[in-house]
Amino acid sequence: MSIPGLDTWLKTPQGLYVTSWERPRIEGIVSDVFGYNALQLGLPQFDLLGDNRIPLRQKVGESGAVDVRCDLRQLPFAAASVDLVVLPHVLEFNDDPHQILREVERVLIPEGQLVIAGFNPLSLWGLRRRLPGHPEGFPWNGDYLSVPRIKDWVKLLGFEIDRGVFGCYAPPCTDAAWLRRYHFMEAAGDRWWGFAGGVYLLRAVKRVHGMRLIMPKWNPRRLPRKALSAVARKGIEHSEQ
Repeated sequence: MSIPGLDTWLKTPQGLYVTSWERPRIEGIVSDVFGYNALQLGLPQFDLLGDNRIPLRQKVGESGAVDVRCDLRQLPFAAASVDLVVLPHVLEFNDDPHQILREVERVLIPEGQLVIAGFNPLSLWGLRRRLPGHPEGFPWNGDYLSVPRIKDWVKLLGFEIDRGVFGCYAPPCTDAAWLRRYHFMEAAGDRWWGFAGGVYLLRAVKRVHGMRLIMPKWNPRRLPRKALSAVARKGIEHSEQ
């Protein structure tokens, strides 16, 4: 399922503002992840795995310039075969985000990493979406998911949140000049209301608790020595006869 209006929005001042904050941070997060297979689900307009050193990096989506075209709720990859998955603004624009996360958990190896980018409902961007007469189309037509909600979901799937960061504190202005005027809010937001950034990034690690092998209690005692001696002696006596 393609996201209506996404391509157009990415070229607007709002889109440039968000992606100029997100892209370098996602690239910085994934640059130190190693392995053999990495997937970027959604947002094929950008190569968010370009700075990663994993040899096989693929864009996956339901449309657009992707390497693998499929339903994100049914990924065509073997279980425990992927080292890294990046989900840029996928969950809030899909009807079944739980199933997408379940599929991601299935294909990730133990200790595999997941990076999620999303719009924050507890922000000026989330407020703009709830006000009467809000604009139509992307990004206002999504179902924004809060960070605590995402944390609960991934925890139930066995993930552990490794790090998180908020950004884009300026109001969702449509004019580039006004976005520049509000640039001072980036530093102020990080310091005073860090939870209220317009977008967030989360990195989670798939934890698989190891099984403890319980060995049986072997009896270290051998058969009585005298019993062995008796058998041996009896055999000797028969041979002498």
